[in-house]
Amino acid sequence: MAKTTPNKEIIVRDAFRGLWYHDGALMRVLEPGRYEIPHRRRWNPADWFKRYPEIYVRQIDMRERDLTIKGQEILTSDKVAIRVSIVVRYRVVDPQMAVQIVDDYESRIYTDVQLAARRSLSSMTLEDILTNRNKLNEDILEEVTESATSFGVEIKRADVKDLIFPGDLQTIMNRVLTAERQSQAQLIEARTRAEVDRLEAQTRAERRRIEAQADEEAMRLSAQAEADAQHIQTEADIRDLQERAKAANVYVDHPVLVRLMELETLRDLSQVATARLYIDFDKSVDMADD
Repeated sequence: MAKTTPNKEIIVRDAFRGLWYHDGALMRVLEPGRYEIPHRRRWNPADWFKRYPEIYVRQIDMRERDLTIKGQEILTSDKVAIRVSIVVRYRVVDPQMAVQIVDDYESRIYTDVQLAARRSLSSMTLEDILTNRNKLNEDILEEVTESATSFGVEIKRADVKDLIFPGDLQTIMNRVLTAERQSQAQLIEARTRAEVDRLEAQTRAERRRIEAQADEEAMRLSAQAEADAQHIQTEADIRDLQERAKAANVYVDHPVLVRLMELETLRDLSQVATARLYIDFDKSVDMADD
């Protein structure tokens, strides 16, 4: 009876992909699961010298991973040596390309990031790096993304983790940054004070405008009230004159009323001890002669 050896099993874990090689040739990409690798069968001693295919499965991690490029010393455009550490987040999207196009995709990413950082930093001054650190991240990401896509890797992000300056330069830069922060604080304070002064001046001008409008309205109302009072007084005087005119007409039509008023007046005067009555006798004699 022919003897056989049991098949070998391999498990491709979740978040991984398996590359199935048959005699060194990639035959297929395995999804997560359990697979059997068949062993050769022994039919008779003569079959021992026969050549059987070699099966090999390589598992590729498809998860996102971080790669840290540490302590790269690079010269800026103004000849300042700085050390920079960069963190790159990536994931394999095509395991076949990642394995067959480059020898080691992680080493290739490491080298590409190094070169991209050198090219970017060598075109920037120290001041540019301090004031616009994001530009360095953007330059590295843009350059490395295109390269990584060609061998089946997606670059998620590339960030500068640390920037280390020479010791004496570090002290100087700390002083410069402190001075800049103080100047910015003073500038903000000056702007705030100027804004407060502007608002106060605007408030004063608005208050003066409102007061002027109130005074003008008060003067208008006072003039209007005075005109109304004058109008009322005039109407009262007119009514009084009209009443007197009516009384005069009555006295003209009835002279006896005038004589009666004279007698009433003489009566009232006779009751006052200090009253004096002066009569022009000459005029009375002239009138009697006539």
